Amino acid sequence: MATASNKKWWKNSIVYQIYPRSFCDSNGDGIGDIPGIISKLHYLKDLGVDIIWLSPVYQSPGYDNGYDISDYKGINPEYGTMEDMERLISRAKRLGIKIIMDLVINHTSDEHEWFKKALDGDEKYRDFYYFREGKGRKRPNNWGSFFGGAAWSKTDKGDYYLHLFSKKQPDLNWHNPEVYNEITDIMRFWLDKGIAGFRCDVINIIYKTSLDNGKKHLALTGKEYYLNTEGCHDLLRRFNEDVWSKYKTFIVGETVLVTPDDAKQLCDEEKRELDTVFFFEHMDVDSRGGIKWFKKRYKPYKLIKVLDKWQNALEIPANYLENHDQVRSINHFGNTKEYWEKSAKLLCGLNLSLKGIPFIYEGEEIGMTNGDFRGLSDIRDIESYNVNKALKRMLLTHSIRRKIILRTSRDNARTPVQWDSTDNAGFTNGEPWLKINENKSFINVASESDDENSILNFYKKMIEFRKNSKALSEGTYRKVASPSDVFIYTREAKEERLYVYCNLTSYPREVEFYGDRIIFGNYDEDDRQDFILQPYEYRIVASNI
Repeated sequence: MATASNKKWWKNSIVYQIYPRSFCDSNGDGIGDIPGIISKLHYLKDLGVDIIWLSPVYQSPGYDNGYDISDYKGINPEYGTMEDMERLISRAKRLGIKIIMDLVINHTSDEHEWFKKALDGDEKYRDFYYFREGKGRKRPNNWGSFFGGAAWSKTDKGDYYLHLFSKKQPDLNWHNPEVYNEITDIMRFWLDKGIAGFRCDVINIIYKTSLDNGKKHLALTGKEYYLNTEGCHDLLRRFNEDVWSKYKTFIVGETVLVTPDDAKQLCDEEKRELDTVFFFEHMDVDSRGGIKWFKKRYKPYKLIKVLDKWQNALEIPANYLENHDQVRSINHFGNTKEYWEKSAKLLCGLNLSLKGIPFIYEGEEIGMTNGDFRGLSDIRDIESYNVNKALKRMLLTHSIRRKIILRTSRDNARTPVQWDSTDNAGFTNGEPWLKINENKSFINVASESDDENSILNFYKKMIEFRKNSKALSEGTYRKVASPSDVFIYTREAKEERLYVYCNLTSYPREVEFYGDRIIFGNYDEDDRQDFILQPYEYRIVASNI
């Protein structure tokens, strides 16, 4: 078993998520690829990245952009070859950058060889999935799908199979020991190639205790039979004992619908399951009933309340403000019209000064915003199309559905990275797979690299500051009383106490001055008497201990 010390090599790291399809295209086909990632490794090193989280590059029909895997040991030809992948791992290692890969093991693609054999009647592989007969004219149970609609689809033979996501993503049956053996073999395959761990997709729903009807719920009927089950905990402990502990891994779980108590159970060091988890509660502070498509007015105090709760709940939380499944953080929590730059810097400072591990999503470091899609025809995301169908069944008009989808679609975070101001933003020489935002003319890596006061250079300075600060990289956290929409907290190590100030509003806020001197942010050394934070202002104040 790995010791606690070598298990936590990752605890002071900066993680950067790459969504390969949208990062950098090397061959002009309009789709990002692995050679494109290799070409930008020095950029990531210069930014201060320690770990790359690589979204799926496995063989896939691409129905859910790689989260429908047809071969876990193959590379999608759109992204390159296995030799390209090995070269990426090797070159990143030379630069001191480790790679973790997405591990999608709740489901496979319906084009995976296992599922094809199951449909052909092979009893061994039918038991890899959940096949059931219907109840008369009804489906086997009343469970709902995360993508909308029922969680069961009928086969050509008349029976049904379970899929908590798309019908193209049949759920694996983790009651079958053969599934465990196959998946752990896949883990070893990639760890032996030199990756440093996994981001485990929807990991807390993989084990189903029963297929009984669930209690009716506005969304996700049936979740009581698969959410945070003891069987899931048992699987994670076995993964750790049999595989992860044999390597120096970093394992982060994407955990849906978790409470702080749930999360503590999943990443309790003594239980040896996950190293840390992603939670979603802060992403839903403007959602009605936890459904992201139905919005209510965003209020900063709610974000502060949630972040404070999770900072106190977990020893090492995984902190993020955007990813491939969420809208851009400036659109979500900032002001893109009057305070685009200040919003981006404020959110950078917030993410990088919280306790835990900061995750930065591609393009976040230059202040990329939601896509400027004109209509549903610009959208490629399968979830968005499924939700559009559901909204149509609710008799919502086209204009209302358009507004909801364009505002909330996952494609908002999937527009290609804006490397420069040319026609295709330096992303590709061909036709990009998804519309590039017109604001590439001023939001791009090239122009921000040359601007000392840019968002990109603020990220570099903030990352360097964090790495050199014991208080920020490993200190304790404590919230300080303040106006409800201003987040003030301390980070404190043995000989360093810092006060972090975040004004999350579009208005100036007068706050109490703590500490002795302002050391990070835009400031005037003599402004202690009237300590006013300007809209979306971020500052760090040091205190002598």
